[in-house]
Amino acid sequence: MATDYQPPVADYAFLYGEAFGTDIVARATGGELTADDGVDIIAGAGEFAASVLAPLEQVGDREGARLEDGQVHLPAGFAEAYAAFVEAGWVTAEAPVSAGGDGLPGSIRAGLGEIWNASNAAFALCWLLSAGQIHALDAAASDELRETYLTKLVSGEWTGTMNLTEPGAGTDLGAIRTIATPRGDGSWSIKGQKIFITWGDHDVAENIVHLVLARTPDAPEGAKGLSLFVAPKYLVNADGSLGERNGVETVAIEHKLGIHGSPTCVLSYEDATGYLVGEVGGGLAGMFVMMNSARIGMGFQATGIADRALQQAEAYAADRMQGRVLERGADAPIAEHPDVRRLLLSIRSDVFAMRALGVYVGDLFDRAEASGDPADLALAEFFVPILKGWATEDAVALTSDAIQVHGGMGFIEETGAAQHYRDARIMPIYEGTTAIQSNDLIGRKVIRNGGATAETLFTQIESTVADLRAAGGEVAARTADRLERAVASARRATADLIGFAGSLRDAHAVSVPYLTLLGVLAGGWMHGLAVTAVAAHTEAHDGDEARRTLADFYGAHHLPRVHALAETVASGETR
Repeated sequence: MATDYQPPVADYAFLYGEAFGTDIVARATGGELTADDGVDIIAGAGEFAASVLAPLEQVGDREGARLEDGQVHLPAGFAEAYAAFVEAGWVTAEAPVSAGGDGLPGSIRAGLGEIWNASNAAFALCWLLSAGQIHALDAAASDELRETYLTKLVSGEWTGTMNLTEPGAGTDLGAIRTIATPRGDGSWSIKGQKIFITWGDHDVAENIVHLVLARTPDAPEGAKGLSLFVAPKYLVNADGSLGERNGVETVAIEHKLGIHGSPTCVLSYEDATGYLVGEVGGGLAGMFVMMNSARIGMGFQATGIADRALQQAEAYAADRMQGRVLERGADAPIAEHPDVRRLLLSIRSDVFAMRALGVYVGDLFDRAEASGDPADLALAEFFVPILKGWATEDAVALTSDAIQVHGGMGFIEETGAAQHYRDARIMPIYEGTTAIQSNDLIGRKVIRNGGATAETLFTQIESTVADLRAAGGEVAARTADRLERAVASARRATADLIGFAGSLRDAHAVSVPYLTLLGVLAGGWMHGLAVTAVAAHTEAHDGDEARRTLADFYGAHHLPRVHALAETVASGETR
């Protein structure tokens, strides 16, 4: 059976207060909050998640969502959990101040995102979609739409969805055929079908706000012809009360490999009432705000699911007795077998790298907003496809390794280990596949500026290498050497990629290996920062030796992938 969830409070205390050389929470909030406050928030969220959300994880997997008489019903306990989530103020806490929320900094939102997903990924998708829509409406909605819809989303009374995909238009949004026709009274009539709509219908909130991409009459072909609309499940009266059901019908829910508690819906729009968000033809730009938010959220989801799988594997391995363990006593559990220990260290070292990178990226966006410096924003945006692509791909591998730790019992649904793998498998696909992320990375963020932003990253890592050398100690020295060699390989790979600019098929054929290379490198950098912070301690702290061990393991087992991937990047497309 699944183990109780333990939130990683100590790691977040280390990340907020030490790993990045300063109290990043205080820096982001001008001292209004500190690292200690951030830890308190994480601890409180962890208690809520462990007691309210985690017990429903397997319930959601077993029962799933069901469609009856045109209404989706969620598993037992989900409605009560959502009401408690809203009552505790978690939706409002993460919403930006400009939208009426509390505006917690990105570093804390990263921790919360991990915790919600680790405890119950299917439930957390509701929060993730609502959070993304809040950002989108905050950026582009009129005052009237903000008053009617945004306020209810920020309070958590209503939830939000993202409506892009259609049967004939998946990745190619320019192929969207849903049509929105003006009625002459400020509203639009929407007609079409959308598929794969996460939390597209449910019974946990009184209204659902759909954010819909549609084509207007006489709009040009392609993405430039798309506009963005708000279409609620229930129409809203002038006094703010709910009116009649809008022309949005749930015609099916998908039967999926995982995340069964999350309703993935097919929605049919038949003369549905919608309201324009932003300008006609500006739909993709408006929706991209929500997509970007969701892609960052996928990085947090990957970290959460991988950590939950790790916790369960560690607990199982600590208790399971099987076979004689080399150079250990007769009472040694399988956790002491060399290869099981390798698997557990591999998962834990990678999870820490993902966790630290999520905090770093969240803080980068805060710094970019505060400084207004285009270079700061460029570095923050640079990491979005890396975090989303690398972390989600690794989460699939890590949850698979967690099954391996269980042996045959991992393949049995009763243990709960398989659920993490099944839930994780969608992450490299939705919100843009890994190839979509890598194409964005190389096209917009590497080749276009001649690798300038990538070089900023490499230079920062080299600064950490210098700090590691100054810190002293065997692990610091090994970490410095390994990072230095990895940066050299990454530079060569970047130069090779830019050299393919005249042969885009070559560049795109190795874009995923290049993204993976940068993700693995960034993970090694996070461990380098951790070793540097530990070296600054004047006396031993709890966890110091464990952090050195994880960094040393990552450097020996994960970081060498950079060199192999660089060779792959240099090859271009195999013909």
